[in-house]
Amino acid sequence: MQVICLDLEGVLVPEIWIAFAERTGIAEFRRTTRDEPDYDKLMRWRLDLLRRHGLKLADIQAVIAAMAPLAGAREFLDALRARFQVLILSDTFYEFADPLMRQLGRPTLFCHRLLADDAGYVVEYRLRQADQKRRAVEALKSLNFRVIAAGDSFNDTAMLAAADAGFLIHPPPAIAAQFPQFPVCSNYAELEAAIDGAAARLGD
Repeated sequence: MQVICLDLEGVLVPEIWIAFAERTGIAEFRRTTRDEPDYDKLMRWRLDLLRRHGLKLADIQAVIAAMAPLAGAREFLDALRARFQVLILSDTFYEFADPLMRQLGRPTLFCHRLLADDAGYVVEYRLRQADQKRRAVEALKSLNFRVIAAGDSFNDTAMLAAADAGFLIHPPPAIAAQFPQFPVCSNYAELEAAIDGAAARLGD
């Protein structure tokens, strides 16, 4: 049996923090896991930035409510789900994801949690598990699944390395250059073909 593991932001949906930066006009929020490989450092910086600007969880959720998946993402996901089990492994948060998951047909999502205080300010984040993407892939393999994975950022590379086959989809040039072991796909058609090819090679 084969399982496809996909990142969410930058792969199936736009980067939430970039959309938030555009809505608020605060360019610093554009920094993502494509730029900063240390996830804890990135999130601490984001939480501090939110507080300094007086922005609450509801402000972020309002932006997400107006977002849509990337063009072709739902069709790509539906095509995969017709042939494979598909799991979304993301470093986003359940408090963010629901509007986008609904538009994608509610695929299974493993991600993290945000904690807000009584005033609605985000005060902390809770990882479901440290290095959860890699560890999820390893857990699936321990259950005798073959795993094919795809992502676009620094925080996806451990997942890709742990999988039986891993692919980058439209990554920044710096990430593609730093991780040449992962084939690069520029669109969903290329990624779907790469996944089908890997599935055929891996067999059951």
